[in-house]
Amino acid sequence: MAKASDPTELWRTMLGEMSKGFQSFANQALTSPEFNKVITDVGGVSAEAQKQVGELMERYLVGLNMPSRAQLTDFGARLEAIETQLHEITQLLRQMQAHPEPPLPPAAKPPPRKRPPNRSA
Repeated sequence: MAKASDPTELWRTMLGEMSKGFQSFANQALTSPEFNKVITDVGGVSAEAQKQVGELMERYLVGLNMPSRAQLTDFGARLEAIETQLHEITQLLRQMQAHPEPPLPPAAKPPPRKRPPNRSA
């Protein structure tokens, strides 16, 4: 053990005891039902505040004629669906080019119509 007059050792001992006391207090507080209720209430208030800020921001963006995050997300999803369809169409066209179908026979011409005799003579 170090000398009783060593200030560094006294400081370490004091910090160690304070840390043990704080850990003990924190463990008791975290296991108490009152603490859990407070944390749950604070979480609910925080979620409600976040929702209200989101709604306020969306109204603000509408006023500026700018898209909201939800609208941009929806736009991105729609654009991705269009790109997927375009990719599928491109693949089908490549397959058709690789395996062309034989040309169709020319359509039969309809028989010529009979014209009525010219009566102006």
